[in-house]
Amino acid sequence: MDKESIRTLKEQAKSAKAASRVLYTASSEQRNLALLYVAELIRSGTEQILDANRSDMKEAEDRGLPKAQLDRLRLTDSRVAQMADGVLSVAALPDVVGRVRDGWVRPNGLRISRVSVPLGVIGIIYENRPNVTSDAASLCLKSGNAVMLRGSAAAFCSNSVISDLIRQGLVKADLPVDAVSMVGDTSRESAVEFMRLRGFVDCLIPRGGKSLIRSIEDNATVPYILDGDGNCHVYVDRTADLEMALSILENAKCQRPGVCNSAETLLVHVDVAERFLTRVGEELAEVEIRGCDRTRQVLPLAKVATEEDYETEFLDLILSVKVVDSIDEAIDHIARYGSGHSEAIVTSELLMADYFKKKVDAAAVLVNASTRFVDGGEVGFGAEIGISTQKLHARGPMGLEQLTTLKFIIEGEGQIR
Repeated sequence: MDKESIRTLKEQAKSAKAASRVLYTASSEQRNLALLYVAELIRSGTEQILDANRSDMKEAEDRGLPKAQLDRLRLTDSRVAQMADGVLSVAALPDVVGRVRDGWVRPNGLRISRVSVPLGVIGIIYENRPNVTSDAASLCLKSGNAVMLRGSAAAFCSNSVISDLIRQGLVKADLPVDAVSMVGDTSRESAVEFMRLRGFVDCLIPRGGKSLIRSIEDNATVPYILDGDGNCHVYVDRTADLEMALSILENAKCQRPGVCNSAETLLVHVDVAERFLTRVGEELAEVEIRGCDRTRQVLPLAKVATEEDYETEFLDLILSVKVVDSIDEAIDHIARYGSGHSEAIVTSELLMADYFKKKVDAAAVLVNASTRFVDGGEVGFGAEIGISTQKLHARGPMGLEQLTTLKFIIEGEGQIR
C-alpha cells in the first residue's frame, strides 16, 4: 500500500481509467484466469489476512466499536474461505460483457442490437467489512470494470492485505495492476474528494450507514447507486403456520443481526398475536423486545416501542413489535417506516400473499422465507456489489448485470437519413 499512499487520488483514478480500457477488451478467459489466481492467493494468504484482521480488531475493540460493527469487521478461517469461494463462484458465472441483450431490423434494413458493456471505473466506499474487498473486486473484474476501493480506517490493515493479494493475481494473469486499487487515505476529506472524481469514476456505490449516505447525497458529483438502510419487516398473517413463522423470524433476526437484510420489526395479526408472541418470548429470549401496548399485554417484560424504534435499523438483537388488525395496517406500517429494502409475509393464504406482493414497495418482497435470502450469493449472483434501495438502473442485490450498461450497435449497408 506504500505506493498507493504516495500517488494522489486523481493520479490513482487516472491509472484506474486507463486500466479499465484494457480490461474491457481483455478476453473472458483472461479475466477468469485472474479470478482463479485471486482465489488461490486469498486461500494461501489466510494467515496473513487473519494477522492483519487481528490488528484491526484489537484497535477497534480498544476504541469501543459497537458489537454489530465488530462482527462485520471480524474475519475467521471460515470467512476467509468463503471469500475465496465467492471469487471462484463469480469466475464460474456466464460472462456478461459483449452479450447481445436484444436486436431487431428496421424497414430500411438497418440492423440494431443492444450489447452489454462495462460501466468503466467503479468506486466503492464501504465500512468495516473486509469481505467487500474481494466481493467487489471479483465482480468488477468479471464484468470488465476497474474498481477503486475506499474502505474504512477500522478495516485498513485487512483491506490492504486483501487488495494486495488481488493485485498480485492481476499481475499473474497479465492484466493491469491498477484495475484494482485501494485508496490509502481514509480521512473524511479524502472521501469527499473521491466522491467528486467525475470524469474518472463512472459509478459510485456506497456501502455504509446513514452518515455515509448523507455525505454521498450532499457531496457526490459522480453518479451513484445507494446501498441504503435495511429496516426490514416480517409480517405474520392470521393464517400463518406459526412454527414456520417462528423459524423464519428467528433466522431473520438472530442468524446475523448486524447486516442489512436482518429483520428489525415484527408485525403480527391480532388473531394470532397472543399465541405467536408467547412463543417469541420463549424462543427468542436473547432478543430485546420493544413493543406496542398490545404486545406488552402478552410480553409484559417488553420495553415500550417508540416512534424512533420503528424507524431504526438496530443491527443488533433488538426487535420492535406491533400488533395489527389487518394486512392493510401492516402494509401501511411498512410504507411509513420501511427503507425499501426487504419485506416478508408469512401466510398460508395465496390471496394474502399476492396482495402483499402487489402492495408492498420494496427492492425485495418475500413470501414464507427469511429476509436473509436477499443477498447476491443466495439469489445466484455468486457475490454482490451491494443491495440497491433505489429504483433507477439497479434495484435489490446487484451482481454482474447491474455493473454493465448498454451500447447500441447499428449496422447498415450505406443507408443515409
